[in-house]
Amino acid sequence: MSEEVLNKHTGPGHAKPRIAVLFGGRSSEHAVSCVTAAGVLGAIDYDKYDVIPIGIAKTGQWVLAPGDTRQWSLSASSLPEVAPSARTVTLAEIGGEHQLIVASPNEVPQELGAVDVVFPLLHGPFGEDGTIQGLLELSDTRYVGAGVLASAVGMDKHYMKVVFEAAGLQVGPYIAVTDRQWLTDPESVRKRVDLLGYPVFVKPARAGSSMGISKVDSLEGLDAAIAAAREHDLKLVIEAGITGREIECAVLEGRGTEPPRTSMPGEIAVAPGEHEFYDFNAKYVEDNAASLSCPADIPEEAIARVRELAAAAFDAVGAEGLSRVDFFYTPDGELIINEINTMPGFTPKSMYPQMWAASGLGYAELIDELIYLALNRKTGLR
Repeated sequence: MSEEVLNKHTGPGHAKPRIAVLFGGRSSEHAVSCVTAAGVLGAIDYDKYDVIPIGIAKTGQWVLAPGDTRQWSLSASSLPEVAPSARTVTLAEIGGEHQLIVASPNEVPQELGAVDVVFPLLHGPFGEDGTIQGLLELSDTRYVGAGVLASAVGMDKHYMKVVFEAAGLQVGPYIAVTDRQWLTDPESVRKRVDLLGYPVFVKPARAGSSMGISKVDSLEGLDAAIAAAREHDLKLVIEAGITGREIECAVLEGRGTEPPRTSMPGEIAVAPGEHEFYDFNAKYVEDNAASLSCPADIPEEAIARVRELAAAAFDAVGAEGLSRVDFFYTPDGELIINEINTMPGFTPKSMYPQMWAASGLGYAELIDELIYLALNRKTGLR
């Protein structure tokens, strides 16, 4: 990051940009968010930035969080969690600056100082879905990543597909199922699924990290899969199974008026016999359950097409900052878009940073570039 940009966002008592790293949250992906924050807190340049870790407990309370990354590790037997506190952190405008305030009962509120950028490392509803982004927009605070609409569209697998189709991108066969539809006419839902043909994947419409997803091979397993998905979201998306290889591409917003930048595409391979698909344990818990090949072993023209379509998907939802776009590459060479993730997993071993590392942009440099983009993005309508 240039000295000119740094100086633009510093002032009296403000030696360097202050970055609030926000993580945890109210969604079922709370633990994944903590692990993502651990990666960023362990790699961010503390000589360049003043970093304040802020955790959001499952109750929704904002608290000052320990910066010790070991506290936020993930294992099969232990999921990290932000604990509630007697001291609550709020973001307020004081004297024309966006200040972090710590308040507790019977004590005078403590000012922590101004914040230049919020890095919202939140996954799932109440964070990745435009809610936190709306709060930050209302307070005129710069932040990393997609805005309100892009975040909301990127979180809802139903409307995501609607937008992709409108942009001319090919999506696979699917149905959306609302809470009312399932409660009032489940037989109609079952018939609609039959028309898709088995196997199908039953997914919460607004959850990520493979939470609540089931592969269903016949009608007999459908109701149980729907019940499991409804534990995470009462709105569902049910997708027809697609024969194809899973190809991903990392997208990074261009500087200024430049177009989005794309990494070399990567391919995920799940250990045979252990997992039917790329589920939560394969993603986050088991070290050897999945591997990434980057660049993916597909023809050069397919690589170019993946990158082109990934940038088109990024623009279709109006994304900013970063996104990971996932495709199916079928045996006959078709590329079917699966989804966009506007705040992908961001640990050093997550697919998004790995693809950029394989494309020549390291983890710490990637963090720096995202902060640069946030610092140079105007607030308000854009």
